[in-house]
Parts: sequence; C-alpha cells; structure tokens
Amino acid sequence: MNSKQRAYLKSLAQAINSTFQVGKNAVTPELVIGISEALEAREILKVSVLSNCEENINDIARMISERTKSQLVQIIGKKIVLYKAPKKNPKIILPKN
Repeated sequence: MNSKQRAYLKSLAQAINSTFQVGKNAVTPELVIGISEALEAREILKVSVLSNCEENINDIARMISERTKSQLVQIIGKKIVLYKAPKKNPKIILPKN
C-alpha cells in the first residue's frame, strides 16, 4: 500500500465509529474471528483499545493485522484502523499510484 492509498483510507476512517474494543483480555481468538468477519463485510474498520488493556497498542495492532491478514492503516491514540481488500466485489476502490 502506498502513501496515497493510505491517506485515502485514513480519510474514510474518520467517518466511521469503532466496531470492536480490546479490553483487559487483549487479543482473544473470538475477537480475531469477529474482526476478520467484519473486515470481509466492511473492508475497513476501527478497533478501540480500552484503558484497562495492559498490552502495548502497537503490539496489539500488529497481532490483529497478522491474524486477520489485513493491513494496518493507522494507529491514532487508542484506535487502530485496519483494511482488508475483498476477494471479489470491492466497495472501496483505492487510488492508483
């Protein structure tokens, strides 16, 4: 993903609310499954990390991104933005180079 595509996804993410929350249990298999299913349906989503979570937000973002096979768009404060291109019928068309 190039910087132009990342900027486009960041602009789209401003208008959406957090869909999932990571709490004191950090990244559970159920959370990963839920995020993966939501990414298939929506392509882009936000995940909030609650203040009672003891894990580092960068580690959480990397872990979720790897397990869901998605791309980390942005970490801003306690929010993580993820994107996963669908296999067919994309709703989000990324700009070319």
